[in-house]
Amino acid sequence: MNADDVKRLIEENLDDAEATVTHPRGVDDEDHLAATVVSPAFEGEPLVAQHELVYDALGEHMTTDIHALELKTYTPEEHAGTDA
Repeated sequence: MNADDVKRLIEENLDDAEATVTHPRGVDDEDHLAATVVSPAFEGEPLVAQHELVYDALGEHMTTDIHALELKTYTPEEHAGTDA
């Protein structure tokens, strides 16, 4: 599964999400990805729950097509205060 497919799934299945999906530095493997996801759905949710929302958006692909996903999750307000 490529980065564009992962981005599309996240944005289609997580309310008002904006995702940036890349390969982690030094990793040249389609199964290892890094994602920064911004969504108001994360508001008031602990980090573990935020990551679970992303995993849910990806569904079975998390167990069949993606070996590793490095995640950074932000609410829109949190993201506005970062350099990410």
